[in-house]
Amino acid sequence: MDLFELKLEQAKLSYRIRLEDTFSEIKTIGAAECQVLGTKLLATVVVCEFPSFKVKEHKTYLLDNPLPHRSGFVAYREMPAIVEAFNHLEEEPDVLLVKGEGVVHPRRLGIAAHLGLALNIPTIGVQDTLTFGNLQDGKILIDNEVLGFEIKTKKFSNPLFVSPGHHVSVQTVSHIIPQLIVPPHKLPEPLHLAHKLGRKATRKSE
Repeated sequence: MDLFELKLEQAKLSYRIRLEDTFSEIKTIGAAECQVLGTKLLATVVVCEFPSFKVKEHKTYLLDNPLPHRSGFVAYREMPAIVEAFNHLEEEPDVLLVKGEGVVHPRRLGIAAHLGLALNIPTIGVQDTLTFGNLQDGKILIDNEVLGFEIKTKKFSNPLFVSPGHHVSVQTVSHIIPQLIVPPHKLPEPLHLAHKLGRKATRKSE
């Protein structure tokens, strides 16, 4: 990967990100994540009814020879697999949660933002660790602008860090994520289900 060229591309694409809601209500919510399977990458996308979290459908895609992992460039490694899985869905979700960074990213184009732009759908990034930005009173600031939040979802567990990806406002992220937590799970329920289904698929492939 030519990281310099990719940085330029990310910076250019970031100007197209819109942090505003393009939906009036959420009837379905999806989630996407990737898991390593040997030298391959398995993407899992799930779509749930909201607020019941009943799984409507899920798709997987196994990508051969993904690009190597590079911090700040995860989208280039994982997006090809996620897009393939997503394209097999019969119904697009109103909002898609993505395991990874949203706009809380050095060039404001983490995988959730990049994927939202590529698919032209509302996305939210959910990450386990904060890799960029300043944390103040539960808010993630970049250049003194609030772009995400620290959310404690499970007692005695580390918090999650969430930020909008594309076509979702910062305010909506802070409002919707707490509604997606089903104890005792740490992750928002759609992401928990995507992870669970992905693990089941990897065990079958091993």
